[in-house]
Amino acid sequence: MPTKILVVDDEPDLELMISQKFRKQVREKALEFYFSPTGVAALNKLLEDDTIDVVLTDINMPEMDGLTLLSKINELFPLVKSVIVSAYGDMKNIRTALNRGAFDFITKPIEFEDLEITLRKTIQEALARRQAAHDRDRIVALQRELDVARRIQQSILPRSFPAHAHYELRARMLTAKEVGGDFYDFFPLGEEQLGFVIGDASGKGIPAAIFMAVSRTLLRATAMSGIAPHECLQKVNGLLHLNSDAETFVTIFYGILDTATGEVTCCNGAHNPPYILRVNGRIESTGAPDGLMLGLFAQAQYQPNQLTLQRGDTLVLYTDGVTEAKDLAGEDFTEARLEACLPQTAQSPLPEMIDRIINEVNDFAKGAPQADDLTLLALRYNG
Repeated sequence: MPTKILVVDDEPDLELMISQKFRKQVREKALEFYFSPTGVAALNKLLEDDTIDVVLTDINMPEMDGLTLLSKINELFPLVKSVIVSAYGDMKNIRTALNRGAFDFITKPIEFEDLEITLRKTIQEALARRQAAHDRDRIVALQRELDVARRIQQSILPRSFPAHAHYELRARMLTAKEVGGDFYDFFPLGEEQLGFVIGDASGKGIPAAIFMAVSRTLLRATAMSGIAPHECLQKVNGLLHLNSDAETFVTIFYGILDTATGEVTCCNGAHNPPYILRVNGRIESTGAPDGLMLGLFAQAQYQPNQLTLQRGDTLVLYTDGVTEAKDLAGEDFTEARLEACLPQTAQSPLPEMIDRIINEVNDFAKGAPQADDLTLLALRYNG
């Protein structure tokens, strides 16, 4: 696409001279010239064609002088670069022109070598400015898309939490970027069973968010059939493996609470093991992950596990964005700090418990940017 230059001058000989001087560039479609005899005509041309890159304008013209035209261009067409043409020695007008946004100037009588050099520099600046504006527009558009993706992702996760006589449940997710790969979910399975899950998809940004949405949807749809957690993870792993690449996976902890007895049947697919926070403040680990991440290995095997919650006990699930949150020196928050924080929240309402943990992490990080999402899910058994 040729660079478009608008020449504004009431001298008829100038059009012929420029056309002759730059005929090779015009013929090769590197440059395209337009000519206007007045400032008013030039403004109309600019309004008609928003792809003009450079304006070369005289100062003394009828209807609208070049300095007024410069002010209009600077106000209405910020991407257009202007070059002023002035009589030699007219420094007052040249200073005014530069103050009104002119990129450069040339003097009359015009030396075409000087004109060619000046136009080359001006065109480079104009194209750089237009490219910067284009890049900025793309960034703004991408940000809008990310905002939409964030709202969609937040809408996927449950926002209201069940009010049940036998248990309480709360969860919260903070993404490191606009969108992330963590997720949580919960759903009733008959009258006396509650399914609950936390997961962490590999990667960052939109790809992780898409894989997170797929993983959550597959797990919920599979779990609603009522099969045991280890069988559920087995099936979800197979489905994910069929439809994911070699570097995409998700870690998942999925459990089913028997609301009448406090028994939890669960399965861990390479996720951070949850903690049991007993009502007396004692912390118990649920053991090391006993399964592989989902989506990588078609024949991965998953084992069932059993936990028992007593009245007032809380099961605390989290993603590695908690324990691997970093401070300004790059040190991790660690499981040890989480374990030190949990006993202080044993009697706290679940929203306060989650807020307390997040505040501890934020105080530790001291504003350091985080690379991973942070998600917490707390399930308290009331007996």
